[in-house]
Amino acid sequence: MASFLQRILQVLTPPPHINSPEYDGLEFKRGIFVFRPALFQLELYLLSALAVYLAFTYLGIYRNKTKANRWRFNASLPLLEKQFSKPLGKDRLTKDGNSDYYTFSTGRRNVASLHTVYTLKPRHDLFQYLYHFARTLIDLHYRPKDDITLDFKLAPGALPHDFVWAVVAKDELLSIKQDRWDLTFTKTSENSVLPSSLSVMSEFADVTDTLLKPALVAALKNPNLLPYFRSLSVTDQPRQRPQGPLPLNKRQKHVVLSLTLPDHVEVASGLLAEIFSFIDSLNAINLRPETKTKLKKVREELDKSLKADAEREKKEEEQQAADDRKAAKRRLEQDKIAKLPAAEQQKKLEKERKRMLRKSQGKVVRK
Repeated sequence: MASFLQRILQVLTPPPHINSPEYDGLEFKRGIFVFRPALFQLELYLLSALAVYLAFTYLGIYRNKTKANRWRFNASLPLLEKQFSKPLGKDRLTKDGNSDYYTFSTGRRNVASLHTVYTLKPRHDLFQYLYHFARTLIDLHYRPKDDITLDFKLAPGALPHDFVWAVVAKDELLSIKQDRWDLTFTKTSENSVLPSSLSVMSEFADVTDTLLKPALVAALKNPNLLPYFRSLSVTDQPRQRPQGPLPLNKRQKHVVLSLTLPDHVEVASGLLAEIFSFIDSLNAINLRPETKTKLKKVREELDKSLKADAEREKKEEEQQAADDRKAAKRRLEQDKIAKLPAAEQQKKLEKERKRMLRKSQGKVVRK
């Protein structure tokens, strides 16, 4: 055994370095120490690669923070200071990793809070950045972008009706229903007053006719904004499917604006200003009685479906737990039998066989 370990150590141990007396390259001498740079080429390459990686990381962090701050100061801050008594909260711009930032605003009529989320490309992570680049070459629909989402949580009474409605850029339609469960209730359609690059997602046409006012349409038609617009939605449903019907005190209504972060943040200022007027107008909208009835019926059926799914999942979990307990009990009995003498084991196994036989015969008789 010792000789085997010695052979392994001999294989793993690098050979001793022998300084060649014929070395004629650059060298530095200091007492008994001699440094020959030409002998450290591999180390030089490794240090250079490390320096490039660290520089990439630092520059990526700096660029992402600069982009978030540029939007905050140039586009949103002047408007937020006019609209909210606490426009940026205590922490102003909060960092969640090196590619995610957010701000939190409160103190405005009809708006309980505004949660602004910056989701930026991973410029700080070289390998993740290369992965995203390689994926764009394979998946034609995959386009990593710098995104900003403004999530307005509406105050109680700001929206008297329950519905889901959205204006969405057509190139987002492939993915938005996968990311947004609430938008699966809607039907997608064209609207003549909107640019051809936008579609409407609505439960009923009456909702669209009520919400698409001239001021909002004019803001959405801004040609400088259209390349960056992703979606604008009004919803009374959570964006992820809940485990069951939500209690009344936990139901929330939101207006959500999603944009690709513009190169020139000023192009979005018109739409941002209009969003606040749009939110203030929601408490005055009036839907037809038949539309209200249909919306109410959809939500009643949804609650029944969610409740049935939750009960079914609960029963499956209880059944699985019961099966696990039976399996654990069976393993425990088998372990006990395995510790018995051979004769006792034979008696136990024979007794168990007869019990199972009687049980199966009883099932046949009942049938």
